[in-house]
Amino acid sequence: MEKGYILAETGDDHICRITLNRPENLNTFNTPMAMELDHALRSADRDENVRVIVLKGAGKAFCVGIDVSEFPGKTAMEYNEWIGLMGRPMVTMNDLKKPVIAEVRGIAAAIGAGLVAAADLAIASEDARFGLTAINVGLNCIGPSIPVTRCVGRKRALELLLYGDLIDAGEALQMGLVNRVVPTGELDERAKDWALRLASKSPLAVETAKRAFYTAADMEYHKAFEHVTGTLARLCTTEDVTEGIKAFFEKREPQWKRR
Repeated sequence: MEKGYILAETGDDHICRITLNRPENLNTFNTPMAMELDHALRSADRDENVRVIVLKGAGKAFCVGIDVSEFPGKTAMEYNEWIGLMGRPMVTMNDLKKPVIAEVRGIAAAIGAGLVAAADLAIASEDARFGLTAINVGLNCIGPSIPVTRCVGRKRALELLLYGDLIDAGEALQMGLVNRVVPTGELDERAKDWALRLASKSPLAVETAKRAFYTAADMEYHKAFEHVTGTLARLCTTEDVTEGIKAFFEKREPQWKRR
């Protein structure tokens, strides 16, 4: 699929690569891009051939925030609708069955940092930088700070939110905003390898793990264990578990059926 500001391509490797495609504007979010990204994410999640989604930016930046040229002249109600639209892909990623890997090159600021945090996993190049920068123009990144807080904790998130500084890839790794940092020239290949490894797992097991993980994270401790116990028990009755164990003993690659 190809639309104006989003490119989406699914290969035979079960990976859907979604690209923010406003490189001349450093992939700043505008209304069409936000809508197209949300549509692309949901379409990939419905596609039975897709097991993993990779989100990246075209050009030299991942995404540097919202296009402020859309900002002026709205009523409070219009701002409410517009801000909700901008933030919708961050909410959608949490709701998807399929795992999302953010592949980050260059700057990921404001909503760009929020997208990285909202993704299930993130791999970044050594030259990547991250920040909740809107405070520097009299606004704030309170929306993106929600997924960022879940990654790095309250104190670090508040520091990013209130000071608006950019941090480098090493610090982002240290605080838990990204999972891996790789040489800039190797980012595409390393991200591909990482996505392929995840795509080789049982799609049903991965999707079940993602949903149970996020549901349990918001539960009281003992109820969380009850929830994941029931979830795992149901998974144990599926054909994919039988196939996975059988393939292990037969020393062959499993043939997943997603049931």
